[in-house]
Amino acid sequence: LIIVATILGCNALSGDYGVAMAAVGMLSTLGVTLATDAYGPIADNAGGIAEMAELEERVRETTDALDALGNTTAATGKGFAIGSAVLTSLSLLTAFKDKAQVYTADIGDPVVLSGVLFGAMLPFLFAALTMLSVQKAAGAIIIEVRRQFATIDGLREGTAEADSDRCVAISTQSSVEEMILPGVYAVLSPLMAGLLIGPKCLTGMLGGAIASGMMLAIMMANAGGAWDNSKKYIEIEGACGGKGTTTHKACVVGDTVGD
Repeated sequence: LIIVATILGCNALSGDYGVAMAAVGMLSTLGVTLATDAYGPIADNAGGIAEMAELEERVRETTDALDALGNTTAATGKGFAIGSAVLTSLSLLTAFKDKAQVYTADIGDPVVLSGVLFGAMLPFLFAALTMLSVQKAAGAIIIEVRRQFATIDGLREGTAEADSDRCVAISTQSSVEEMILPGVYAVLSPLMAGLLIGPKCLTGMLGGAIASGMMLAIMMANAGGAWDNSKKYIEIEGACGGKGTTTHKACVVGDTVGD
């Protein structure tokens, strides 16, 4: 609602130029939002280091509280990023319409509506492909960890060091290879819609992608932090029976999906 009100207000004041200036204004806060986003992973890693170093329980309790706060600040930072992205995309869409001389895009036109439906599907396709890529990368790392436990003598007892460089290499390689297919879809989809069907279809596709992409991004950003904090709430406050319960196990699964 805030984004909609911002678009309508800026458009009433200065038209498309006002929307573009609002986008630039939100992008000017990039330094603050990036710092806010960085707080969460730092607190999370601090908790992991404290657990691996077997520090006192009070240290872990402090890092858990900071991690829960980090999830909230990360969701806030993502909200700023999503808002500025929507405003910027709207300005770019307006510039494209002027350049392509698409002065009207009637939603009742089958060509435009087909583009809207296709564009609304693209963010979900991209998200599904990236989640599958994360699953493949995580599975490869698990296989490598099991191999090291089976082949490196003394690793289970803690007398030998694990080959962590191999796990980092798998993660890095997967992050590059698994993004090829989503990137191809993102690049070729507007080309195919614009060249094969026409600029009106492409206009609808861009509008549909902006609308559904914003909704999906807000849902994912908020759901990830909420799932993580629900697990923290059970672990710290002992709610719903505390650790080891079915509710806690379900929240652990939700936290994994949220990450």
